[in-house]
Amino acid sequence: MAHDSTSTRTAASRVRYLGSAKSGAAENWAMRVTATALFPLSIGFVCIIASLAGKDYAAARAELSHPFAALTLLLFILAGVYHMKLGMQTIIDDYVHDAHWKDWSLIANLFFCLGVGLACVYAALKLSFV
Repeated sequence: MAHDSTSTRTAASRVRYLGSAKSGAAENWAMRVTATALFPLSIGFVCIIASLAGKDYAAARAELSHPFAALTLLLFILAGVYHMKLGMQTIIDDYVHDAHWKDWSLIANLFFCLGVGLACVYAALKLSFV
């Protein structure tokens, strides 16, 4: 890697590949990993839900109680909620400029994602343990 004499980055930051925020690369990778994981999980989720079409409540509940379906639903929920949290955090970081509002928005984002995630996990576990 050639050294750019006009760069304001220190030698340590060039070695660690960290920008001024120190965490943007990690969040970017987490966003890409969750997006990649959500692709096959979404296909599995749609297949599971499509297989429930036309079934009554008892049959649907019995099918969702199988370990493969329950695990697919849980992984889809966890990856989706984490991806949602990271995406909204990026939007807040980019577009909310007041430090006070940014902090409260990030806190609200965290609690909203936790609430949605816990409610979905609870529902999936309740269905899987018939």
